[in-house]
Amino acid sequence: MGNIDKNTKIAVLCGGMSSEREVSLRSGKNCHAALRRLGFKNAELVDVDYNIAERLTSGKYEIAYNALHGKYGEDGCIQGLLEILRIPYTGCGVMASSVCMNKEYTKRLLAGVPLVKSVFVRAGEDVRAKTKILKYPLITKPVSEGSSFGMTKVNSPDELQAAYEEAVKYNPDVLIEEYLVGISATAGVLENNGEVFATEVLELRPKKEWYDYEAKYTKGMTEFILPAQISGEMTAQVKDIAVKAFNAAGCSGAARVDFLIADAPYVLEINTSPGMTDTSDLPAQAAATGIDYDNLVLLILNSAGLDK
Repeated sequence: MGNIDKNTKIAVLCGGMSSEREVSLRSGKNCHAALRRLGFKNAELVDVDYNIAERLTSGKYEIAYNALHGKYGEDGCIQGLLEILRIPYTGCGVMASSVCMNKEYTKRLLAGVPLVKSVFVRAGEDVRAKTKILKYPLITKPVSEGSSFGMTKVNSPDELQAAYEEAVKYNPDVLIEEYLVGISATAGVLENNGEVFATEVLELRPKKEWYDYEAKYTKGMTEFILPAQISGEMTAQVKDIAVKAFNAAGCSGAARVDFLIADAPYVLEINTSPGMTDTSDLPAQAAATGIDYDNLVLLILNSAGLDK
């Protein structure tokens, strides 16, 4: 969109009804404060509930700044509603949001880039039988969940059933991947006036064995290495794959591509509504690329549109 008038009435959508509600409230508060600092005096925080369509209509909002995470917020639902209401919104559109929310379908879309070996287990299928082709240890994940909810490391077949049952608390479909020892890394991908580019690559060194919810959102639980301590060649490869994944999924505005770097940079998932909290990855990555928090928020605001 670009050059948005400072008097525009903006709804900063946050909170919502997903398991990531608390994180989204923190993201929304930060984005709202940044918009106010940038001079958008009519930016308002809107905690999303089942009456959101009526509230957006009666509030006469002109743009929606999406700071929602998880179900209903980054899975295409709110995007579809905003399309119907003809309210331009930030970030990825309906298709990219819905596909990337599902880790299995994201993998199917990214043919041609390195992916960790995995199996997809639907409700009612035999989890033991399906995982016979994988080598332990494994990671079980709800197929459509963020912030590491429902994830478990499985060291042996004896632990598999309990881990699977934890995952299905969040989603009936489960993705089970081989657990590779390597470097956890992530690259933001941003769009500016039609140009798509990757941020600096962030290396994540959690104090725990792997990057779970506590490591993600508790200060001091993860060491951020920016730029990542990987070779220049590997850095270039990660950035290139991140942009290719962003484009392949039809993303727009902003996203974050998560990697596990072992013998190659394996794509784990694409996050179409990255966190914007004090400890979130994207703001740190943008800062290392020369884009401060307020300018990151402005760049994302300028991605607002319809029919993405």
